Amino acid sequence: MTETILLDMDGVVLEGPGTPQSVYDRAADTAAAELGLEPTDRQRADLRAHGYETVESACCALGADPREFWRRKEAAASRLAADRIRSGERARYEDVAALESLAERATLALVSNNRHETVRFVADHLPVPFAAARGRDPTPEGFCRRKPDPHLLRETLDELGIEAGLYVGDRETDVLAAEEVGLEAAYLRRPHNADVPLPEDAAYEIESLGELGNVLEKR
Repeated sequence: MTETILLDMDGVVLEGPGTPQSVYDRAADTAAAELGLEPTDRQRADLRAHGYETVESACCALGADPREFWRRKEAAASRLAADRIRSGERARYEDVAALESLAERATLALVSNNRHETVRFVADHLPVPFAAARGRDPTPEGFCRRKPDPHLLRETLDELGIEAGLYVGDRETDVLAAEEVGLEAAYLRRPHNADVPLPEDAAYEIESLGELGNVLEKR
C-alpha cells in the first residue's frame, strides 16, 4: 500500500515560521491604493492587521467593502510572497531535497494555513511531485478555518481519497489538526521551535525531512 504524507509549508518546506508582517503591510497598502482609499495612520495600521475584524472595522470607517479589500490584500500578499521565493529572498530548507526520492514510495501533499495561491505556487515551484496542495481561501471564512481547525486537512484527504497517513508540522496546531482527522503527526524541529516542548499527541519527533523514510518503516 502506498503511504501518504501531508506536509505543512511554512517552517517545514520554506525557511522561517511564516510570512513576515512587511509583506502584509505592503499588500494592505496595495489594496488601499487599488480601491482609492485614503486612510489615516491609525486606519492604515488597522488595514495592515492580520486579523479580519480589525480590517473590517477600518474598511467600514472608510466606506469600503471589507470583503473586497480582504480579497485584494490576500491577492497582493500572494504576489509578493511569490516574488520573494523566486528571488531567493525566502529559501527552502536544504532537506526538502529528500522529498524527491521519498515521492517514489509515498504520495505527498502540501497543506498550509498560508494562502492557497501561495501554497499552489510553492508546490509548482519545488522539484517535488506533490499530488495535492491546499491553503486557506482568500475570504474571511477561509482565514477562520486555519489549523488547528481540521478543514484544510480534511479537504485534502477527500481530494486524495484516503483516510490515513502522516502529517508533518512544526507547531502544536499541526498536531491538533492531524489528530482531529485521524492522521499521525510528525513534529519537525527547526531553529524557531528548537526549545518548544514536544506536543503531547505527536507520534514522532524528527530533526530533518530526511528522517521521514525511517518513520515510514516504523509505521
